[in-house]
Amino acid sequence: MRATHLFACAGALALAACATGPSGAGPAKSAAAAPAKGPGPGKGYAHDPYPSTYRPYPGVPTLVTNVTIFDGEGGRIDSGEALFADGKIVAVGPHVEAPAGVTRIDGTGKYLTPGIVDIHSHLGDYPSPGIAALSDGNEATAPTTPDVWAEHSVWPQDPGFGRALMNGGVTTLQILPGSANLMGGRSVVVKNVYARTAQAMKFPGAPYGLKMACGENPKRVYGSKGREPSTRMGNIAVDRQTWAKAVEYKRKWDKYERDGGEPPARDIGMDTLAGVLAGEILVQNHCYRADEMANVLDMAHEFGYHVSAFHHAVEAYKIADYLKRENVCAAVWADWYGFKMESYDGIPENLAILQQAGACAMIHSDDQNGIQRLNQEVAKALAAGRRAGIAIPDAVAWEWLSYNPARALGIADRTGSLKPGKMADLVLWNGHPFSVYTRPDKVWVDGALLYDSADPKRRPVSDFELGQPGAGDVK
Repeated sequence: MRATHLFACAGALALAACATGPSGAGPAKSAAAAPAKGPGPGKGYAHDPYPSTYRPYPGVPTLVTNVTIFDGEGGRIDSGEALFADGKIVAVGPHVEAPAGVTRIDGTGKYLTPGIVDIHSHLGDYPSPGIAALSDGNEATAPTTPDVWAEHSVWPQDPGFGRALMNGGVTTLQILPGSANLMGGRSVVVKNVYARTAQAMKFPGAPYGLKMACGENPKRVYGSKGREPSTRMGNIAVDRQTWAKAVEYKRKWDKYERDGGEPPARDIGMDTLAGVLAGEILVQNHCYRADEMANVLDMAHEFGYHVSAFHHAVEAYKIADYLKRENVCAAVWADWYGFKMESYDGIPENLAILQQAGACAMIHSDDQNGIQRLNQEVAKALAAGRRAGIAIPDAVAWEWLSYNPARALGIADRTGSLKPGKMADLVLWNGHPFSVYTRPDKVWVDGALLYDSADPKRRPVSDFELGQPGAGDVK
């Protein structure tokens, strides 16, 4: 009898079924009365049901010599060298030791930089050609749609990806839903590579973003439909109502994950907002005016979340000290302003003033053509700052193109600068990258050479363009 009892205890569910009281006659009261434990923090449901399937393309160990280097974190090396292998930066300096057999590239007269990171793009969701049948960036059917995910609209065949790589040196980009809604949905960060699926482009481990918008767009879109919001106070009111629901939703799931019991009902949109409140999803907030950015920061304090970056922040210069204190980045254009009332007070010195104040500043595109010349946009902003007496070195200005956007996306530990151990995402420019005459000579993503101006076979051609010589196929 005792042997039978021990055998049963060795089976499944042994701990609960075989716990006995002091007499051995039955379950201990303390064990039976103990509440069932939950699955644990963050384990109540799958937080990454569409994981990245990205795999780097193959590369070869490469040494670039005699080249001017902007390392992406403000450093400059003249006549320097950079070695990368197995997809990673190995060494950068005046001279680096390289193994025998490494591919050597003479960079005389050229510049080597980190690949550009565009924090605000709609490629894939608003692809080229831009026709209604391919317009999938705005779910403009309700003021808040945190349930939609940009990746489910991304068309990997968008020829814009190849043009951003070839003409712009863009190696990483965040694709956002549009700005019709106060909460437009989740963004996705992708590597700029050829792929058959959006999942195969997803930057491994990059946090999701929540696209939010304030100002004229939401109140115009929904006010014209006779519904809230139709004013700026309506914008904040709808946001606050939604965040209040999200706080309650998160409280229920936290309790379930801690204590167990019956799981709460799933709400896909609330999953996203709860992720923001937990700090695993980063807020990317379209907002033009300084006073509105301040309102949003007050709202973030009220509900306990952090704004990672304001986008289109044409009035960021008015609150540069506030943004620095709040550790909030600002993504801006060089001189795109005045196209609507809330963009009226844009100034070309915006980036330089933010830099001078010590805030996290960056350029962004929001445009399929602008993404191909972000280096030139920074050149314009840099020149405007210098005319205003704000002298910023060229190498420091490169932070606006790679390191700072990587910070705002939560991936600066992996890309955005040429530091050993980081992803080998690099651009070799055929001249000074702030010249309008300069173009990418070579572009590597994770150490794989994906564009070479000297090799026509490496000219990007999407599957959509094949057989259409006038649309991009050069054969």
